[in-house]
This record gives sequence, C-alpha cells and structure tokens, in this order.
Amino acid sequence: MLFVIGSVRKSSHNEKKSMKYIAKTILIFIFLGLSLITVEAQQTGNSAHLKSVKNWQKLENGLELGTFLSPRRSEVGNSLIRVLRIDPKRFQLRLLNASALKDGRSLTAKQWCRKNGLVAAINASMYQTDYKTSVSLMRTKTHINNPRLSKDKTILAFDRQTPEVPLVKIIDRQCEDFNTWKKKYGTLVQSIRMISCKRMNVWSQQSQKWSTAAIGIDRQDKVLFIHVGSPYSTHDLINILQKLPLHISRAMYCEGGPQAQLYIRHGNFEYEFIGSLEINLNESLNNTVSRPIPNVVGISLKKRNAE
Repeated sequence: MLFVIGSVRKSSHNEKKSMKYIAKTILIFIFLGLSLITVEAQQTGNSAHLKSVKNWQKLENGLELGTFLSPRRSEVGNSLIRVLRIDPKRFQLRLLNASALKDGRSLTAKQWCRKNGLVAAINASMYQTDYKTSVSLMRTKTHINNPRLSKDKTILAFDRQTPEVPLVKIIDRQCEDFNTWKKKYGTLVQSIRMISCKRMNVWSQQSQKWSTAAIGIDRQDKVLFIHVGSPYSTHDLINILQKLPLHISRAMYCEGGPQAQLYIRHGNFEYEFIGSLEINLNESLNNTVSRPIPNVVGISLKKRNAE
C-alpha cells in the first residue's frame, strides 16, 4: 500500500507538473494572441488615421491645402505636416510689417489676414528683441524693415521687376549672385537655409525640437507655406519634407516654437495652425493661443489683368 500510495503520490506530482506546464503554455498562447490582436488593432488604427488624412484639398484653382502624416512620428502631437501650395500666377505674395504701421502693432497671422484682406499668412522670419525688426534683410519697394544682409544663405524674393525671372524665387547665395538677383525683385526676405539649390539638407542635427513655420518652392515654382505643430529637430524635419510628395526644391526657415503660425481663410474654409514651446518629453502640446508677430508673408488673389 505504501508503494501504491507512493506511486499514486508520485503520479499525482507528475500530473501537477504537467498541468502547470499546460497552463503556462495556454497562458503564453493567450498572451501572444492578445499581442497580435493589439498590434493588428494598432496597425488598423494607424491605417484608418492615414486614410483620414487628406493629401491635397483643393480650395480653388491655384490654391491647395495638403495634410500629411509624417513618415517619422513625433514623441508628442499628431505628427501632421500642413502645406499650403500656392500658384503665384493666381496669387500675389505680400510682405506686411508692424514697423510700417503708424501704431507699430504686431498682430497674429489671423489678424493680419483679416485686417488686410489676405487669403493666408505665415511668419516672414525671426525677429529681434524690439519685437519689430527682422534678424536679417527685409524690405519692400516702399518700406525697409532691416537693411542689413546677414550671413544667412537664402532670400525669398517676389514683386519681380522684370518679366524674364520667376514670379517668386528663393535665392541661394551659395550658387547665385545676390547682387545681380536683388535688382530683379522689389521684396526681399532673408532667413536661414533649409534645403539648398542642390536640394541638400544643410541643417546640422541638434537635440532641440520645436514647432516650425517655413516657406519653400517646388519644382514647378509654386510656393509652399509649411507649418508643423509637432516638435521635430530641423534636420529631421527637412528629411521628412523631402520624403513627402511635395517635390520641394528649396526651403527656408521662418520661425519656431509658439510663434510659428499659418492662417488660411478662403470661402467656407478657415484654418489656424499654431506652434508650441520647445517640447520636453514629459510635457504635452498645450499651446492654444496665437501670439502677435511683427512680420508676415501673406497672399491675396490677383486681379484679372495682373501678371
């Protein structure tokens, strides 16, 4: 009996080990199954999000709003890239400065648009501590905000003075003679180069990340107003822009952080995109208030007989 009982006890012990093994195996398969379901759900969710993002939305002839999900996700925010694509044959670019006003008052991009009948506006460039003067050259035919040409390589040029040049051009001083080109345009806005005349990313990598407003030109000489609310290093953002179906050829940096703005109002469409402060990974994007900015590049519809 003792042997039998012992045998029974031994058999019972083996069964318990087997049951434990089976239970563990079942739990592993359940876990794997749930993991696959979770991954599939995430992929489905990402696909659904991707499908919900419209690449190009036509606002009217010569004016399109592109919304793109970045191929590189940001740590916070929605990782969306907004691009207003503008045909300069139909829309006139305008530089507006607080320094040209009697009251010298800065406005939000939205206020600049509403006050001046603009369809859209974006930051023109960074500005100095007087909250009026651009950090580099900025002038129109009738007003000089800053006469100083800095070391920065790019100058946005429009209000052409001669018909044989593009309506809008980003001059790259590394490969073009600025002294020649500056005579051909009435409005000049200098800022930091992002994409060179050779379509190269010329911005060194950095640890800081922030929202960005930028202006670009595509291969058909259309103007791109670019706003990215989610924080990226500028180097990474340039790589992202070059991967998107923008056909971007040149680009210059306009502003970063909470001041970065893009406002669009056309018919029933109204959009206001606002930047945020430099992001710490433990923080969230919570900036919802537009800040006054002293200088904007805006667009208005050309009159029929205009060039």
